[in-house]
Amino acid sequence: MTRSAERPARPARNSPPRGRGKAPAKSPARKAAPRPAEFTLPDTITPALPAVEAFAELDMPAALLKTLAAQGVTDPFPIQAATLPNSLAGRDLLGRGRTGSGKTLAFGLALLARVAGRRAEPKAPLVLVLVPTRELAQQVTDALTPYATAVNLRLATVVGGMSIAKQSGTLRRGAEVLVATPGRLKDLIERGDCRLDQVGITVLDEADQMADMGFMPQVTALLKQVEPGGQRMLFSATLDKNIDRLVKMFLTDPVVHSVDPSAGAVTTMDHHVLYVADETDKKAVTTRIAARDGRVILFLDTKRSVDRLVKRLLASGVRAGGLHGGRSQPQRNRTLDQFKNGQVTALVATNVAARGIHIDDLDLVVNVDPPTDHKDYVHRGGRTARAGESGSVVTLVLPEQKREMTRLMSDAGITPQTARVKSSDEELTRITGAQEPSGVAVVVDVPQQATAPQRRSRPSRPAAGAAGSSGQARGSRGRRGGQGRAGQAQVGGQGRGAQSQGGQGRGGAGRGAQGRGSSQGGQGGRRAAA
Repeated sequence: MTRSAERPARPARNSPPRGRGKAPAKSPARKAAPRPAEFTLPDTITPALPAVEAFAELDMPAALLKTLAAQGVTDPFPIQAATLPNSLAGRDLLGRGRTGSGKTLAFGLALLARVAGRRAEPKAPLVLVLVPTRELAQQVTDALTPYATAVNLRLATVVGGMSIAKQSGTLRRGAEVLVATPGRLKDLIERGDCRLDQVGITVLDEADQMADMGFMPQVTALLKQVEPGGQRMLFSATLDKNIDRLVKMFLTDPVVHSVDPSAGAVTTMDHHVLYVADETDKKAVTTRIAARDGRVILFLDTKRSVDRLVKRLLASGVRAGGLHGGRSQPQRNRTLDQFKNGQVTALVATNVAARGIHIDDLDLVVNVDPPTDHKDYVHRGGRTARAGESGSVVTLVLPEQKREMTRLMSDAGITPQTARVKSSDEELTRITGAQEPSGVAVVVDVPQQATAPQRRSRPSRPAAGAAGSSGQARGSRGRRGGQGRAGQAQVGGQGRGAQSQGGQGRGGAGRGAQGRGSSQGGQGGRRAAA
């Protein structure tokens, strides 16, 4: 099952010191993780094909070109223009592009074009797309569905948190393209519901996050099961040494394409670091930002802090919703839908939403709790300024977090605009659109956690003769003539089913049920409980 990238709760900053007569110790600032060095990109032996300027130059089915036009996709993004000629030719790819750069269509159009016209056997997909999170799996599926439909290919999505029985059924019916998280796919293979020996095209999307989340052993095991001579494409926002092993083991003479400079800086965003005096002022600033006109995503470290902020915002009049790993997948999908359609305007989230979530026209992301790693900063900010649009990333920083934040920005290759703000400052309004909330509590329809139906406890089988007393016995349904809830008999009480001695029957009295329901002593008790 896919694991959520959650951080443990941080200790309270002002917790009382242990022991007597000692001054309160100053809480140490969180240490930023050292920036992992990127590995040396492999040299390409076979020269790459030149980039194209238009989709029409590519050797793709006419149905895909028509769908691109219908979807309003007119010109290829740089990563698409550079990689599609090579991926359509069957070359392995190693691509780095920031979120929102068009990676999904860069690999999606190629795999659909290459598989078009083929049909998969039951349980044996032809294409595998591995992603780290459920949300990204759904995002990839949504993005590829119109194009897959155009060329008559079936898509299946298998992720944790959803019914494994339904996913097994989809695979048994056959699907050419499988989008999966590693944990759930491993479960389905072990159940015998899927095999990968027919997979000729494999894509790893957000490979760096899969490494960060500890999925590399599972990913490696899955890649060893696909067709040995197949095509492999690896896409990621960063290329750290922790995925170097994957590149060396599974990519053969890959075409290497990197859109971003080595620091991975997000160049189409405005970056602001706002210094706040203390936790009280931070809460007030957060509330006024959340009350702005337009949507905003607010990132926090823990599930508990997300729930608390959502509760506070709703009480202040802000239509807020929470998204974190403690919610079921249907709940998370519902909350995202509410945010996309405007029913929720402030999405409060942990890092579970930091990758793969595509929200159109989102122009502000706020790090209420600063990230501890520059990659997390890049991916959180990647929810805005997508597809060439502009956006702003705002990070709220307490005095004790200043040094750490300076280091993080340096690692990310970003020089932010800085300011000291209070909740009432005009500067805060200028940067974020912050305004005073209405103060009138609002209610947002909260997606309910699905609960499994409770099974009725089955009464124990009575001993011989027990049914002759006032105890309840489970009767048998009549072979002929028994209707509804027939067959349960009880002597000396009220029974559902055939009439019994000293009791009142409810339901049908048929040849099979009547008489057998009547019980006297041990013999009748055995029949009634049968």
